[in-house]
Amino acid sequence: MASSVEPARNPVPASPATAAGALLTAADVGRVIDRMAHQLIERAAASRTATGEDPGPDGGLSSVVLVGIPTRGAPLARRLAARIEAFSGVPVDVGTVDITLYRDDLRLRGVRALEPTTLPDAGIDGRIVVLVDDVLFSGRSVRAALDALRDLGRPRAVRLAVLVDRGHRELPIRADYVGKNVPTSLSQQVRVRLAEVDGVDEVLVTDGGPGVRERRGEETQ
Repeated sequence: MASSVEPARNPVPASPATAAGALLTAADVGRVIDRMAHQLIERAAASRTATGEDPGPDGGLSSVVLVGIPTRGAPLARRLAARIEAFSGVPVDVGTVDITLYRDDLRLRGVRALEPTTLPDAGIDGRIVVLVDDVLFSGRSVRAALDALRDLGRPRAVRLAVLVDRGHRELPIRADYVGKNVPTSLSQQVRVRLAEVDGVDEVLVTDGGPGVRERRGEETQ
């Protein structure tokens, strides 16, 4: 009699962790943001075409709102908007969303300062919201941002843009726009530094430290 049990399959070997050191220089960060801006422009036009709509003179960008997750997602969103306008000639709405009160570790970490939530005058109802963050790790910060957006309006769609995806997801969340995919170990940290917050643009991978949960402040992710 044939067995209904499938034979064991060899597991896919994990990618080796990235060596500690400088991952992106200031010039690299600029190039990555430019590439992501081009991708956002192309996707905005394609989204309109896919639904049978005319992209129009703005290429569908009037439907897009970039919403940064503080701390470093906020300046990243503003930079992306500036580069999109530089390449397309079309200004893009930008906002920020504070996720502090929506985090699932709030009771474990105690009181922390609230960040501002700002939305464009046109709001987010019926529009394509692109959440912007510096590092995608467990996915819990993005989940918190999705919960926060739910209280602010009803977008037509929500997408995710991140400067660095370091893997180790704990929730079924995937970025639509990724500047750099970086295999890491859980014992490593990915530190994104931006001129608006830290006085310098760079991304570093360091060994040691918790590296198991997304953290805000001095983003050790």
